Amino acid sequence: MVLVYSQRVTNRLKYTLDLFFDTLLGVKWELTSIPEVFSGYEGARVNYGKEPLSGNEVQVIPSGFLEKRGLQAFEPGLVQKEGLPCLFPAAGPEGDLGFDVFAAAFYLVSRYEEYLPHQKDHHGRFQARQSYAFRNGFLEMPVVNHYALWLKKSLREKFPGLVFPQKKYSFVPTYDIDIAYAYRGRGFFRGLGASLRSALQLNFSAIGERLQVLSAKTPDPFDTYDLQLAWHRKYGLRAFYFFLCAEYGPFDRNIAVFSTVFQNLVKKISDYAYTGIHPSYASGENPEKLSAEVDRLSKILNREIRFSRQHYLKMEMPGTYRNLIRHNIDHDFTMGYASQTGFRASVASPFFFYDLEREEASSLKVFPFAVMDGTLKDYLGLEPEQALQRIARLVKAVREVDGTFISLWHNESLGDCGKWKGWRIVYEKLLEMAAEKTLRS
Repeated sequence: MVLVYSQRVTNRLKYTLDLFFDTLLGVKWELTSIPEVFSGYEGARVNYGKEPLSGNEVQVIPSGFLEKRGLQAFEPGLVQKEGLPCLFPAAGPEGDLGFDVFAAAFYLVSRYEEYLPHQKDHHGRFQARQSYAFRNGFLEMPVVNHYALWLKKSLREKFPGLVFPQKKYSFVPTYDIDIAYAYRGRGFFRGLGASLRSALQLNFSAIGERLQVLSAKTPDPFDTYDLQLAWHRKYGLRAFYFFLCAEYGPFDRNIAVFSTVFQNLVKKISDYAYTGIHPSYASGENPEKLSAEVDRLSKILNREIRFSRQHYLKMEMPGTYRNLIRHNIDHDFTMGYASQTGFRASVASPFFFYDLEREEASSLKVFPFAVMDGTLKDYLGLEPEQALQRIARLVKAVREVDGTFISLWHNESLGDCGKWKGWRIVYEKLLEMAAEKTLRS
């Protein structure tokens, strides 16, 4: 066990200690504000104070950030150490790490900057380019995992008897099912409307393809599910699928939720993978819509819905997460950017959401993803070979810290046709790269 001393005990500090010791390092910890108790303890000790308290301890000099409450518009200072950014550098005595490692992790993981006034993109989202990590060049580094490893190294040097459990790299593939099929399950009137639009655009090949699919002469181009399941069997993976169950709208265009085609697909996938809700674009403007969407999916599966990822990654802190909690959802996979690859919360491991406005930890576990198909092609404009290089770099970064690599893909991008022609190989290579260490471990 690790005993931590701090003169001030706050919810921010307790949350951060739990993040480091329980979540990232897997060791028990306790917190005391009594110097005599700390000095008399014979096990591993971390002094989160400005003055040394014993002859043998790991000392982290507090910046004062974790003692505060509420939100103030500011940015922490930054220095480089061993090629990594260190926020809240020590102004005087440096302690053992040279910066306030606990404040740095809390600032990044809590998404403090997303609570402050900021300019949203055209979908109402916090922009990656505005983030502290992007502007300082470390968006693709899971720096909080590195912080935990630095702390672990310091503790081992001073307390060689402290045993840390072995952490293993893992890979979790995830899929957003925005449009389950290109042509199947759309109903007569929506199918007719789509055909008329194709005719007006002189896109007669789309009309011919629609007729071929509906007459069962050719597969639906978005029907890549059997291929996905075959890959999962090959690599021993269990994926997460998020289904859009919304009313039809400008940004919510899935096939009819009540169609037999859609419901059979959901039930089939749920036999082999974890299944969750994909809260609609419209629910971002009207949070009450989430209740109906969760209820629809729950009735199809005849079970409670616990997993979620926002459609268009449309989320706002802390309202989106509070709404999920109200609906008994305790696993969310939205933490990532549409426009950039990397680590939005600067961590490559699941963590619990901290509500900064209420100054309390929550029961909602956040699963940050590192890369999305649309980011690579649509936002960054990469060619397949360039995308593979980016993916390889991200997988390597997560492996180095024994974190969890999470990918976000869509069924239509695996169809190897239309604008996604030539991109199926990218995902096949991603699976090969990301699952390799999973198979060995």
